[in-house]
Amino acid sequence: MLILASASPRRSELLTQAGFSFEVHPAHIPEEPLENEDPISYVTRLAREKAEAVFRELTAAHGREDGRSLVVLGADTTVTLDEHILGKPEDAADAARMLRLLSGRTHRVITGVALVTAERVEVAAEVTEVRFLEMSDAEIAAYVATGEPMDKAGAYAIQGRAARWIPRIEGCYFNVVGLPLARVSTLLESCGL
Repeated sequence: MLILASASPRRSELLTQAGFSFEVHPAHIPEEPLENEDPISYVTRLAREKAEAVFRELTAAHGREDGRSLVVLGADTTVTLDEHILGKPEDAADAARMLRLLSGRTHRVITGVALVTAERVEVAAEVTEVRFLEMSDAEIAAYVATGEPMDKAGAYAIQGRAARWIPRIEGCYFNVVGLPLARVSTLLESCGL
């Protein structure tokens, strides 16, 4: 049985789109980067910690035998600019600050994914470069006012209104949405799903 250790509706939609059957069981762990932790290490650690926490919780609740059939998928996405992690904005002012930083520049979106079963833990990361057009202060303010940036790493959603400022990406589009489907599918297929 596949379990998605995430409350993200975007990740659920993507897994469904790819044809997987699963249940959602969000993980609740601290998501702060460690001191001097690079972005790839950060997202892969969080993905692994989320998947392991949910695996432990479900096997403790349902017994070890049920744990043998569990496959738990954890994921975490971040935006980086000049190796600085831009997480989810704290408030509207923070969202505007992030969007000003991204305006007219290319940044990286990194998603860490982890698959935890009774036999193994597999971890991977996907990196996509995203180019932003210049955004005026008025455009930033109007976008922030929509509320869309508030629960998104880097304060934007490529699949939403922010698409108008993104002329090109290099890499996996689905990674920017929050789950690199090809990489995840390969990991799941290696587990027989």
